[in-house]
Amino acid sequence: MQNLKPLKQPIKHALIATRQAFGETLYEVMKENKSVVALTADLGESLRMLKIQEEMPERFFDIGVAEANMVGIAAGLALGGFVPVAGTFAVFMTRAFDHIRMQICQNNLHAVMVGSHGGVSNALDGGSAHALEDIAYMRALPNMTIIYPVDANQTEWAFRAAATLDGPVYLRLYREATAVFTGKDDVFKIGQANIHRTGNDVTIVAAGPSTVMALTAREQLKIAGINAEVIGVHTIKPLDKETIIKSAQKTKRVVTVEDHNINGGLGSAVAEVLGEEQPTLLRRVGVTQFGESGTYPQLTARLGIDAAGIVRAVQQIVNN
Repeated sequence: MQNLKPLKQPIKHALIATRQAFGETLYEVMKENKSVVALTADLGESLRMLKIQEEMPERFFDIGVAEANMVGIAAGLALGGFVPVAGTFAVFMTRAFDHIRMQICQNNLHAVMVGSHGGVSNALDGGSAHALEDIAYMRALPNMTIIYPVDANQTEWAFRAAATLDGPVYLRLYREATAVFTGKDDVFKIGQANIHRTGNDVTIVAAGPSTVMALTAREQLKIAGINAEVIGVHTIKPLDKETIIKSAQKTKRVVTVEDHNINGGLGSAVAEVLGEEQPTLLRRVGVTQFGESGTYPQLTARLGIDAAGIVRAVQQIVNN
């Protein structure tokens, strides 16, 4: 198998951060639905909530650097008939895990917890600011729905769906501006993955903005004669088992891709499904260490979760 040089740029599309799309959509939803209220832990600007603070101050609550308190207040608001949307950095949201578990999930309350700056997208702030275990935390909780949009367009649909869903929701967002490749008419349904490209040689299952990395890798792999199927998983829980199993039955090889620790996230979820229902050769592309400071392209390359890392994993599994 020939060695392919990594592409210098991903697939060319408009670049918009999913956190930006979230803030704009939250503002519109709050204008439409008076029961929706916004909370943040001193990160209103980062989550693009300042317009809400200015125009709807009676429905905006900045709790300060107190994530557990924010979640507790969100639980009270949910019990009072409101739809609380509580946002902070994903790495800080896990500080409130006990409150999310005991107050939100155990009572099956409808609250949307927003973890922004997920993965290494908060690149230059260094390893302590990188959320690489948050999905693993949330996957372990009964009643929790986990949504990780692939781009800005999908973020709008995802948040609108999350605002009307029953029960707890964790919405994971990105700081980095990433490629917008879904269309305005693309189908979005919680729990239903999207097959972005069809193929027969290997299945690449990706989550969040890593999906565009997978699409970029697919173009490289075509040069080597490898026809990859790319599945974008915007809902990690509940996982679309049917689509993944059907693709695995066809290609016989699966590679998962995520900007998250290799344990406990998308790769683990897919491994569990395949192990129980469709034993399949599997490779997981994910993070195996703590983060470090650098630009986003530098970090994804160093951690092996960029398009080149996906290409290497696919070549290994195809040559196995």
